[in-house]
Amino acid sequence: MGGESGEALPIHRLAPSTKGILLGIIIVLLIVLAPQIFFIVPQQNVYIIERLGKFNRTVGAGLNIKIPFFETIAAKVDMRTRQEQFGIDAKTRDNVTVTMAIAAQYRVSAQPAANGQPSGVWRSYYMLANPTAQMRSYLIDALRSSVPQYTLDEVFDKKDAIASDVNQTVSGLMVAYGYDVVSTLITSIDLPADVEQSMNRINSAQREKEAAQSLAEAERIKVVTEARARAEAMEQAGRGIAAQRKAIADGISESLAVIKSSGVSAAEANQLFIFTQWTDMMSEFARNGRQSTVVLPSDFTATASMFEQMLVAQETEGADEFVIVEEEEK
Repeated sequence: MGGESGEALPIHRLAPSTKGILLGIIIVLLIVLAPQIFFIVPQQNVYIIERLGKFNRTVGAGLNIKIPFFETIAAKVDMRTRQEQFGIDAKTRDNVTVTMAIAAQYRVSAQPAANGQPSGVWRSYYMLANPTAQMRSYLIDALRSSVPQYTLDEVFDKKDAIASDVNQTVSGLMVAYGYDVVSTLITSIDLPADVEQSMNRINSAQREKEAAQSLAEAERIKVVTEARARAEAMEQAGRGIAAQRKAIADGISESLAVIKSSGVSAAEANQLFIFTQWTDMMSEFARNGRQSTVVLPSDFTATASMFEQMLVAQETEGADEFVIVEEEEK
């Protein structure tokens, strides 16, 4: 009898109820083991798979499978850029201690394995337990080596260049551990209270000095401009007086020539000319209504010097009134 021989029956010869039980067991096993077999890796993530406790491979974003019980997900590595912020104290070349706020951006290197060298993901997980602490130590050491090369003013002026040099140095060190230091920024520089107060006083004094210099320069320009204007006015006035005197001299010369041509002696011609100018001057004084006092000598021969004085008086401003007084003969 086939049924009594103890041989296993093929599945297709099993009873329908037995087939249903087996199918149910298989479905339950698949449901239970599915999470152990199938897994999804999110975007910008890389999973490290170990087989029996030893690195096997890395898998990227999407649906992936692994052997249950034999393979495990050892690490979920985030490939996005992260930021670490901290503060340090450093001393400048002129012995001023400054507190700097540092912001460092870094990420796991996406460099693949090549030439027997492990990938950046492998190094980031297996070579460094605390990458942020290590990176911070490198940054602090680099900054404390760089800042003392500069004075306080230079640190403020060149903080971006200092940060760039430090970033280049630390990036070269961290790449060995599977990390790329994207950028390093010095976000702020704080000074001790006494130094800050001193700088504020210096800046205030500098601003006052610049304001005083500006005012002095403006005053100097004003004075120079006014002096130039006065000089130009005096020059023009001098030219006018010179032209006037030349015209007078020319007129006197012509008048004397006419008088002499009439046969009068030189002395008589001079006396006649002086008398003529005298009467003209008196008429001018009377016509202008000025009331300045003029002392007339009793001797007409002394009028030559008086004539010159009256010419000067006529040109003087403020001589508003002439009064002619005849000097008594002594």
